[in-house]
Amino acid sequence: MRELVKEAVFGKDKEKAREKIKKTAQQKGIFLSSTQKIYERMTEGGRGEFTVPAFNIRTLTFDVARALFRAVKKEKVGAFIVELANSEMAYTDQSSQEYVGCVLAAALKEKFKGPLFLQGDHFRPDPKNPRGLEDLIREVIEAGFYNIDIDCSAFPMKDNFTQTAYFTNFIRQIESKGLTISVGGEIGEIGSENTTLEELEDFIVGYKKEVSGYGNIKGIIKAAVQTGTSHGKGGKMDFELLLQLSEKTKEHNLAGIVQHGASTLPEDQFKKFPGAGTLEIHLATEFQNIIFNSDYFPQELKEKVTKKVLGNFKKEIWEIPQKNIDKICQELEEKFTFFFKALNVSGTSDLTEKLF
Repeated sequence: MRELVKEAVFGKDKEKAREKIKKTAQQKGIFLSSTQKIYERMTEGGRGEFTVPAFNIRTLTFDVARALFRAVKKEKVGAFIVELANSEMAYTDQSSQEYVGCVLAAALKEKFKGPLFLQGDHFRPDPKNPRGLEDLIREVIEAGFYNIDIDCSAFPMKDNFTQTAYFTNFIRQIESKGLTISVGGEIGEIGSENTTLEELEDFIVGYKKEVSGYGNIKGIIKAAVQTGTSHGKGGKMDFELLLQLSEKTKEHNLAGIVQHGASTLPEDQFKKFPGAGTLEIHLATEFQNIIFNSDYFPQELKEKVTKKVLGNFKKEIWEIPQKNIDKICQELEEKFTFFFKALNVSGTSDLTEKLF
């Protein structure tokens, strides 16, 4: 399998290798899907059950995803997401097609079966050319990303909900018949001032009015907010605010709140998220830190690699001795297992089996 993945990432006939992986995955009972059914159920079931983790894998994708699936099987997890942001696709040099191929191959290798949720994280329109995001959305949906978070949080409020409604409709127009892609919006820009209840209310009301102009289509199912964190740095969480914001979204029949910038928070914080009504939490930097800070990551390579040019070293990182990669992934598997337990998603495979 590793040789097939290598061909899918670095080979001359990448498309053929990726198609082989996708076809084999389908034959083995792995199918790419949307979290919409799970989240619609959670609009009916109140808060506090569990928080769905969304994992961004920036490097060693095949091996790291294998560690993830080992933890998934051990903890019998069904509700989890594997995602990549628009910006991450660029600086890690991972196209959506490559990412899907690596994740599916890892699922095959670890004998995972069932629905697999791939997500486009922080899909941000260029203020100078907002419609340019359409091409990326088409590309990722074709690759198998059936969950997309539209992030217009840097725009003024009216532009935010107007653009979010536009892209919601765009997604609805191109999604396959019988598939409802899970779409999220974002109000508070991560790292800035905390989102207020008034801002959340203004966004949802404005968005609903705007999206209704496109006809009877499904709107966003979740909303990302700012509650005290910043990407890669953690922060001081305001769980009381998080709970209030979560309850406000449910008043408007959304499934709940999305939390960003949390992976580097103290471990004792994570058990608080389900009780605060957090629907989904995005986790990224901590896994990157574990990889680069590991004693098994070559020192010479560590000194050369920087986040902004991570993709330039993709082949060198791939060629780290397998015994070293395996040791690094043992650490990662432990961390994935921790998050599953803390966020109360262990045992949710029963839920996905019923819904899918």
